[in-house]
Amino acid sequence: MNQATASSASEAPAGRPLHPFIVLAVAVLLPGMGQVLNGMMQRAWIMLFFGASLAVVTFHLTTPEHSFVGRHAGGFFIYAVAVIDAYVWARYRHTMALARTRAA
Repeated sequence: MNQATASSASEAPAGRPLHPFIVLAVAVLLPGMGQVLNGMMQRAWIMLFFGASLAVVTFHLTTPEHSFVGRHAGGFFIYAVAVIDAYVWARYRHTMALARTRAA
C-alpha cells in the first residue's frame, strides 16, 4: 500500500458529515458506532476494548449485592465517555464543514 492510500484510509470519510444529533443518537444506541460514523475505526475499537475490560474489572471487584449497573460501572463509564466523544467530534466536523462551505 502506498503512502497516499495509507493516509486517506486513516482520515474521516469524504463528503458532508452527518448531523451531530444523528451521531449522538446512534452512539447512545450502539456503543462505538458514533466513532465509526465519524470515521474513527481505531478509536471505536479502543473504546469497546476498554469498556469491556473495565466492565470485567469492576464486576470482579464488587459483590453480588451490588446492582447490575454497579457491578459493571467501569464499562458504563467508558460507554458514557464514548457517547460524549462521538458527539463532540461530530459537532467539530459539522462546524468545520459549515465554515468551509460558507468560506467558498
